[in-house]
Amino acid sequence: GETSFLPHFSLAMFRPPQIDMRAVKSLVAGAGLLGLGYAATHTIYTVEGGFKAVVFNRIGGVADRVYGEGTHLFVPWFQIPVLFDTRARPRNFPSVSGSKDLQMVGITVRVLTRPDSSRLPKILQQLGTSWDDRVLPSIVEETLKSVIAQFTASELLTMRESVSHNIRKLLEDRAGEFDIIVEDVSITHLSFGKEYMAAVEAKQVAAQEAERAKFIVDKAIQDKKSVILRAEGEAESAKLITEATRNNPSYIALRKLEIAREIADAIGDSQNRVYLNSDSLLVPLVAGENANRK
Repeated sequence: GETSFLPHFSLAMFRPPQIDMRAVKSLVAGAGLLGLGYAATHTIYTVEGGFKAVVFNRIGGVADRVYGEGTHLFVPWFQIPVLFDTRARPRNFPSVSGSKDLQMVGITVRVLTRPDSSRLPKILQQLGTSWDDRVLPSIVEETLKSVIAQFTASELLTMRESVSHNIRKLLEDRAGEFDIIVEDVSITHLSFGKEYMAAVEAKQVAAQEAERAKFIVDKAIQDKKSVILRAEGEAESAKLITEATRNNPSYIALRKLEIAREIADAIGDSQNRVYLNSDSLLVPLVAGENANRK
């Protein structure tokens, strides 16, 4: 027979390949999970407590709406959420200013501020997220110099509450122009130049010396009055004794007896032995009185 060189074809060669449906389902499920994961991480954002959010749109710019706490949706790449911390934050601001009497004063104030939540879109457009660094240092410095110049150095010490009130009032007005709310202002440090402190110390020493001299003068006056009163009392006592002696000669004898009794009581209470003659014990006086009675 004749040999054929044509290729051999069969119907099995034209059948489509078998597709594993389980593999297809697994692939679809995996793609769905990936899509959900991407959507969960790239299409939602969370605003935590104490924060607010403003959305920037690549076409329309900053939106006027302010988003509160919670979870919100956004379109990836097309929208960009910007978070703001709306809690009050403290900052210390040191400054060196001149007082009304031309004394250099070092002052440090603690300022508690927060952004106005309703004005966050405007703040983002004009100041950005670092609004406090852009505004507060300049307006606080200006406010401190303006207020300190209204008081003398001594008034800054004695009227500290009034100084703090004026600083807060002026700072609230200046910060309000930038949609910043001032919650509290307090003076934490106040110092003066060496020359002024030396003058204050010298004044205090002089005041203490004046008070001491005044005390010495008052004491001398009181001592003088005491001596006068004592002398007047002794003169009055001598006058009374003289009148008593003149009117009643036995008064002297009575006084001698009283003194003798006092001496006897003192000697009796003493543990020492004392020998006295009859004259010292006023025996002749007692004998004389007894003779007179007879």
